[in-house]
Amino acid sequence: MTAPQSPVLALRDVHLTLSSRAGEVHILHGVNLAVGSGEAVGIVGPSGSGKTSLLMVMSGLEPATSGTVTLAGESLSGKSEEDLARIRRETVGIVFQSFHLIPTLTAIENVAIPMEFRGLTDATARATEALKRVGLSHRLDHYPGQLSGGEQQRVAIARALAAGAKVLLADEPTGNLDQDTGNAIIDLLFDLKTREGATLLLVTHDRSLAARCGRIIEVRDGKVSEGA
Repeated sequence: MTAPQSPVLALRDVHLTLSSRAGEVHILHGVNLAVGSGEAVGIVGPSGSGKTSLLMVMSGLEPATSGTVTLAGESLSGKSEEDLARIRRETVGIVFQSFHLIPTLTAIENVAIPMEFRGLTDATARATEALKRVGLSHRLDHYPGQLSGGEQQRVAIARALAAGAKVLLADEPTGNLDQDTGNAIIDLLFDLKTREGATLLLVTHDRSLAARCGRIIEVRDGKVSEGA
């Protein structure tokens, strides 16, 4: 793999081993990967190959067993949970297959709350603008249960981008949506990536979606290679 000159995300010889009742499970094996600022990278591979685990390691949600992960110039190795949470808040936006919205908060409150944790005094204004950018300015005061699946995913995307995330990690973001809604969400992700200048890493089982990215990374048996 040709490494970008100034990667926003870099993994060097990363291994991930987790404990289970059956003993240790080796999930990632010697992963080397560099992603440049503004790139769109599709991550593909069969179920159980380690795609989601790779995303978790990239974000610091799962610490690597060995090797180094550098995100926006900061090494994640040896960081406290508090420091890792700060790096995520300042750098990473994560969009999951399930929307992970707080059901008792409105759309605007769901988008604003991570920024309020950061102490941003303009969190509500930023949240309003982010929801406007994803086409939900008319849904600010609606609760998740009052929104369609596509609308809930738009709220999740707005939350990921509102704080100015440099890296957007999307894990099967269309998995719970019908095809037309899913296509609209993918169009939105790529449009926002272009407008915001963010780096996008998209985990998907759909190679046609991955083909929209500038690069495809294949994960198989915990090892990473450039895909075709």
